Amino acid sequence: MGQAASQSVSAAPSAPASCPIDHSATKLSAAPSSASPAKCPIDHTKAAAPAPPPAQCPIAHDAPAADGINPLNQMPTLSQAPAAHQASELPTERETSTIPRDASSRWEYPSPQQFYNALVRKGWETPEEHVETMVQIHNFLNEEAWQEILKWEKKEDPSNVEPQLARFKGRPGELSPKARFWLFAGWLLPTRFNNEPPFDRHDWVVRRRDGEEVRYVIDYYSAPPEPDGSPVFSLDVRPALDSVGSIKQRILAASEDVWANFREESRRNSSQGAH
Repeated sequence: MGQAASQSVSAAPSAPASCPIDHSATKLSAAPSSASPAKCPIDHTKAAAPAPPPAQCPIAHDAPAADGINPLNQMPTLSQAPAAHQASELPTERETSTIPRDASSRWEYPSPQQFYNALVRKGWETPEEHVETMVQIHNFLNEEAWQEILKWEKKEDPSNVEPQLARFKGRPGELSPKARFWLFAGWLLPTRFNNEPPFDRHDWVVRRRDGEEVRYVIDYYSAPPEPDGSPVFSLDVRPALDSVGSIKQRILAASEDVWANFREESRRNSSQGAH
């Protein structure tokens, strides 16, 4: 996400600026060990050179308050002015996300120029021609993360039509307990589980219709690329285990997965027996 007006993943808005990526052709796995992760919808075969692999969010979330940190997203205000020694001009338009910020507005993503300035601020050397593609991937992942949050919220309360993203924080380098578990599983069974850590982590605080706030943890994983070189990602989105309600949600979801796998296995065995 971007800064003060930056966004994340999303609810379906009335008529926000649409994401340039066709999300209907993509599916993201809700956990790194389950279904196949989503393929990035951008056609990378037409690019002169492949874009660099995604890494943690380039914006310094741990900068001191004196740097003008926005309390809603823990990010500094980023300039739209070209960086020193910048060779080519980058767009300064910001895309509006589908994610409600409050009852009357939605979060905005950083412009390619702001994103590039964040990379420069972090000291990351990134070819300017790749920045717009990186912004598209950044926005796409946030939109998909919001869709996963909406699935959780609708299970909890189907009448909670449009929750809001109250605030969020990037926590790159901080492994969640579940991410540590998957790393351990990958170490024990490397042929079955991914043994790579998530490349980024976000904590999003969602405000429900009744004013209750619920924290969600999002682990962002990279997966092996497609044969054509297109990057593949997997998101693990779930309520944080810091309330009785969230613990109940997680237990119910795990139970549903177990029963779904059991029913599928039973159908498969019955089909084989009939033959």
